[in-house]
Amino acid sequence: MLYAHDDVTSYRNSPQSGTRYKDDSPGTATATWWDITTLPPNLVNTEILEASQQHPICISHNSSYWCLAHLCQPSNCPQIREGIAVSSTGRKFSNYPRSLSSSNVQYTVAEIFSNNTEVPYPSAAINLPPGGAINTTTYPLTGANYKDYLIGVQSVVVDGRDRLWILDTGRAATVAGVNVPSSYGGPKLIGVNLQNNTVFQTILFPPTVAYSTSYLNDIRFDLRSNVTTSGGGIGYITDSSDEGRNGIIVVDLGTGESWRHLDGIPQVRGEMQFLFSIWGEQGYINPIGGIPGNPIGYETTGADGIALSADGETLYWAPVASRYLYSVPTARLRDRSPSSELLAQGSISSHGQKGCSDGLETDSNGLIYTGNFEDNAINVFNPANGTVNVFVRDPRIGWTDTMSVGTDGYLYFTENQYWRRPSFWNGTDRTQKPYVLFRARLPGNATKLLLR
Repeated sequence: MLYAHDDVTSYRNSPQSGTRYKDDSPGTATATWWDITTLPPNLVNTEILEASQQHPICISHNSSYWCLAHLCQPSNCPQIREGIAVSSTGRKFSNYPRSLSSSNVQYTVAEIFSNNTEVPYPSAAINLPPGGAINTTTYPLTGANYKDYLIGVQSVVVDGRDRLWILDTGRAATVAGVNVPSSYGGPKLIGVNLQNNTVFQTILFPPTVAYSTSYLNDIRFDLRSNVTTSGGGIGYITDSSDEGRNGIIVVDLGTGESWRHLDGIPQVRGEMQFLFSIWGEQGYINPIGGIPGNPIGYETTGADGIALSADGETLYWAPVASRYLYSVPTARLRDRSPSSELLAQGSISSHGQKGCSDGLETDSNGLIYTGNFEDNAINVFNPANGTVNVFVRDPRIGWTDTMSVGTDGYLYFTENQYWRRPSFWNGTDRTQKPYVLFRARLPGNATKLLLR
């Protein structure tokens, strides 16, 4: 494990000055790939030093490009980012849930570029449902039911065939911070062809699969033709709903059929009275929009992070309101026989504590990466021996929300300061822009898990 230095000035004056400012070897938080002594003196002494007071940045000089991390200034990137997806050609996509902030109105999916700008994706129009993401004609308010528009996207994932999938919760937050329930047509999975930037498939989730209070959080794909009779591959989704209707959703990409497993059992729910701490600050939450005067409570988010084993035979997941990692054989989730739920529940394994985390990710060597809010780190679980160790640790790492492994051998991850939202601080927004996308080189020449 390597610790990434945070201050350029102290590092340049240290005995290690003249080596890499931010090493790109496995376990380095920002994973940059340049040597500070090779940069022009004026660049070292001005732009980098000025930027390092807050966050690392991407910089250019004499047509050359170096990157410490993707830094989005508020003027270019005004919204709160959640997810990250990286294509085989290096294109990067992110999502901005409308349930995370009522200010995420301009778009809920965007492509991000090296000049620190974002553009709505796959088009501006699909990101702007007519009349908005909330249906104000219903009581209580509900999410809009447009199947051809994006309502509130929680996850974007590039699969093993280099296609982008967009997971839409169908839910959005009011100005008061209340997350409205969804309506049929809102919760859906959309596939986008990255060759021509067009939608090639839309799968709607029925109300018996995506409940009105469900929160479709993250998805992983197994595209091998032998895992379904349709031959179209399969997706596994976590339902992390704060309202407690947690479970695993399975979707056949060939037929569009979907179903639930492990519905509401303790392993997919948040633990009772779960309390986390970041930088010595306890994470009590005001569940009703952070409105001052409302009673505070505990974090309740259920099954959130999700990852597949390298052979596709095991699915891992973790609730946010828990420090435990769980798994189940994927064959048990694909089974829809009368006893399938009994067999699935009986096949669950607990892998012990891995830290308090949000997203999970797998590399081609089968290692499972997991956030660790309380230690400003990303941990790694090794299924071969059952151990959890630190992969990278850095003071800039707080709430690592989503991770994505690229074919370039890097782990990309977002830092969106989730625990500084108003709901955790009695209505006060303590987030400090800009938000940052980091990357770190994977160990053992690992790369993206394809399963195709």
